[in-house]
Amino acid sequence: MTEKTSRLLLTADEIDEVLNQMASSIHAGVSDKNNLILVGIRTGGVHIANRLYEKIKATSDLEVPVGILDIGLYRDDWTRLSTNPIVRSTELPVPIDDRVVVLVDDVLFTGRTVRAAMDALIDFGRPKRIELAVLVDRGHRELPICANYVGTSITTALDEVVNVYMKEADEEDRVVVEKK
Repeated sequence: MTEKTSRLLLTADEIDEVLNQMASSIHAGVSDKNNLILVGIRTGGVHIANRLYEKIKATSDLEVPVGILDIGLYRDDWTRLSTNPIVRSTELPVPIDDRVVVLVDDVLFTGRTVRAAMDALIDFGRPKRIELAVLVDRGHRELPICANYVGTSITTALDEVVNVYMKEADEEDRVVVEKK
């Protein structure tokens, strides 16, 4: 049995600082703030979207609606993963028609998750614009997708995985790069 090798990419304090910068960039970058909605891609993006909401609210008093998007049936690999995909609810607190939707995820890799998220989102309405915020961009795109707001960009090998641990789901905040 081989031992997993890992390296720490971001500590809890570094994650907090990166999220502060992202929240500031989102607030500054979206001119139509009254029509802004943050939508976390289940599961990794949900905690990050909620934290971005808290940081935007703390610095601007702007109450940005936060939604949750499940992409289980929109993935192009769901039949490879299971014959019975796990489908959870999508929760959008406001209609997305004519809104600026910032999709939020933890890691941007091939772009396939984001493509699935955009497909799912369009089934709920026609946004004015869709933007993307990710905590970590690790490269290796298979689709022409890039993020508008990036916490940190790193170069990884294809046999590595970027794991984002958040205190809402795990014992502590950290981002770790591990060999498969």
